Amino acid sequence: MKNKTIISKQNLFLIVIMIGTILTDQLSKVWVTSNLQLGESIEIIPSFFFIIYAQNTGAAWSILEGYMTFFYVVTLVALILLGWYFYCLKEYQIIQKIGVVLMISGTLGNFIDRLLFQYVRDSLDFHILGYNFPIFNVADVLLISGVLFLIIDVVLKNFFTKKITLSKKIL
Repeated sequence: MKNKTIISKQNLFLIVIMIGTILTDQLSKVWVTSNLQLGESIEIIPSFFFIIYAQNTGAAWSILEGYMTFFYVVTLVALILLGWYFYCLKEYQIIQKIGVVLMISGTLGNFIDRLLFQYVRDSLDFHILGYNFPIFNVADVLLISGVLFLIIDVVLKNFFTKKITLSKKIL
């Protein structure tokens, strides 16, 4: 009889990544709130990158500001869908799995803030070519990184599928 593991080594590693990234997000927020007053900033790279303490009761660019119940529902639905998607992925779909784990981590990082404080703590402030980009946090970086992993996976599959199809036509 073959031993069945409850969780694969790969999934265990991905859970460790998830916990580590959520901790990184939360610890960065704790550092900012412990060292800066609301609205206070530290210039890291002159005229380009600042660490600032901001509170956001909305989503990106403060849209839907103050609609906490809406964010709770959307977040729970997103977590269920992402969890189901992850569950459906196969062992070899590692790029997609990493992407989904990063998206879940980012979603949970901001959800923790909304549950505890009724707002999200933001701190990363970039000024790019005179444009003050909206302030964001590590959880947002995780969400965007996760989406990029999924896009990269699609692009790589399309590239290799076309390359294989082309080489079959040549042969």
